[in-house]
Amino acid sequence: MKRALITGITGQDGSYLAELLLEKGYQVYGIMRRKSVVDYGNVDHIRQKIHFIYADMTDLVSLVHAMRVSQADEVYNLAAQSFVGTSWEQPLATAEIDAMGVTNMLEAIRLVKPDAHFYQASTSEMFGKVRQVPQTEQTPFYPRSPYGVAKLYGYWITKNYRESYGMFACSGILFNHESERRGMEFVTRKITHAAARIKAGVQDYVELGNLDAKRDWGHAKDYVRAMWLLLQNPTPEDFVIATNETRTVREFAEAAFRHAGFSIVWEGEGVDEVGKDSVSGRTLVKVNREFYRPAEVELLWGNPAKAEEQLGWKREITFDGLVERMVKSDMALVAAQIGK
Repeated sequence: MKRALITGITGQDGSYLAELLLEKGYQVYGIMRRKSVVDYGNVDHIRQKIHFIYADMTDLVSLVHAMRVSQADEVYNLAAQSFVGTSWEQPLATAEIDAMGVTNMLEAIRLVKPDAHFYQASTSEMFGKVRQVPQTEQTPFYPRSPYGVAKLYGYWITKNYRESYGMFACSGILFNHESERRGMEFVTRKITHAAARIKAGVQDYVELGNLDAKRDWGHAKDYVRAMWLLLQNPTPEDFVIATNETRTVREFAEAAFRHAGFSIVWEGEGVDEVGKDSVSGRTLVKVNREFYRPAEVELLWGNPAKAEEQLGWKREITFDGLVERMVKSDMALVAAQIGK
């Protein structure tokens, strides 16, 4: 029975990955930070099947302990301060977790079980102000946030340990991937949850930032399958995981409200733009300058050709399928909350 250690196991990706590995017969260990109130997050429904270890990405000693306890054959580093907006408010904490935390995990593996396979959760935000369209494994990086900068360190230190110590250490450069388990602070979940609340009559409208920002959106369930495939590859290599499609925030909002039973028409420009229901004329979306980033990432669009050819990976859930699943889930959640 293979053993896997997952950092960030209670998050969106960690929960889907834990389910996948359990289905494949793995013994799954998950790292949790000790809190005054125990919170299993997205793995609450499978917590009895997981071996939890208290540790912290900023504490090397605790990670060494986690490796000794788990004796993991595969380590998936998904722990991060993952919200881009917060990285401007907490740049040092973001660097400690997303950059130095990767080094701590790699060191723990090197000291305890250097033959373990290591997966680093890298991000399309490293491309930032993109130098090439679409982005591939060869595209130069230009991060535009403290989050992107910290993640870029994590990417390069992973490559450095691979080349310096011969470790099986690789990065998945994952483009935006969402799901029903996405945190409420992320724009996609903010939109789908708002659409559900507006439909239920408990919210008037939603405020968004840059409607023209383009992203390559897929479903997290497809993307964790790619993580596993990376560690089954004969050699440690880095891969872009994406859909090879890009859509604006405006298009995501249109799709979400459509699945909630509305049809958006847009009026105005820039910060004066609003989205209204084409039937009732009711305002559904307003633009708020406060939600713009200090340095915008205008376009992310990934080419997953290498992963498709070498790993045999393909996304199965379409963009529209992703949005529909999120809206339906949020409509059920809102209905339960208001007792309908």
